[in-house]
Amino acid sequence: MPSLPKTLTAAMADTVEQVEAAIEVLLPRSNLMEARLFDAMRYGCLGGGKRLRPFLVMESARMFGVSPACALRTAAAVEFIHCYSLVHDDLPAMDDSELRRGRKTVHLEFDEATAILAGDGLLTQAFEILADHETHEDPQVRCKLVAALAKAAGPRGMVGGQMLDLIAETTPLDIGAITRLQRLKTGEMIAFSAVAGAILGRAGAPQHHALQAYAHDLGLAFQIADDLLDVEGTQDEVGKPVGRDGDAGKATFVSILGPERARDQARRLADQAAQHLEIFGDRADMLRQVAHYVVERRT
Repeated sequence: MPSLPKTLTAAMADTVEQVEAAIEVLLPRSNLMEARLFDAMRYGCLGGGKRLRPFLVMESARMFGVSPACALRTAAAVEFIHCYSLVHDDLPAMDDSELRRGRKTVHLEFDEATAILAGDGLLTQAFEILADHETHEDPQVRCKLVAALAKAAGPRGMVGGQMLDLIAETTPLDIGAITRLQRLKTGEMIAFSAVAGAILGRAGAPQHHALQAYAHDLGLAFQIADDLLDVEGTQDEVGKPVGRDGDAGKATFVSILGPERARDQARRLADQAAQHLEIFGDRADMLRQVAHYVVERRT
């Protein structure tokens, strides 16, 4: 892993700690007959991870003076959606993966049916959290959060991108189609995470647009880095099997551009992402640092 600025390292570690604590509160252990479901949900959420999306929520919210408690609930909701997608993505009918974050996937630790229900539970609880008065006192803000997250996670966002990813296993894709696939599968949730703070802070259109543009370039840079890790990383570094896209003959940014051109493109996107934040001045320094972190990371 590259050397990160100490301020960013500390801030990301602090977000991980806060999000873990919030998940413990929002998803406590259960003594009900269906406790196995809650255990599986917790297993899927509390198994480590970079918590990049929650970090984007927390940092964008900080720029607009949003209550940390409100931002943290939104960040946890985003992480619930992200973790649900990983639980389902690992299933035998999808990627059929045995490892996630360095340990057994949910369907292997429990069983397939429980893993499906655990993902369903995380997905739906995310919207319960956002709709609650504790997330924001203004019902219009809560409605905007719910609508924006539903769009980012649904058939015109992450789920649609996952469908394209399945199609890519049997259908050759060009660079334009791959870009669209990754914008939907990865980029839309990253975009929501970056814009969530502006929604919570009732910011104006210029601020929304700047964060949306930042997140667009950030999401593509993140995915190119992921493709590079699948080719160049190790299972110990990444915490899951590597080389699967190449084995499946799936077209990626790296397979089309080659590693060096792909790495150069990711760095250009990171630079562009940072430039979109000029409107915020020094307040966006952490977000600028994150843009370069996602390109150079080894996990």
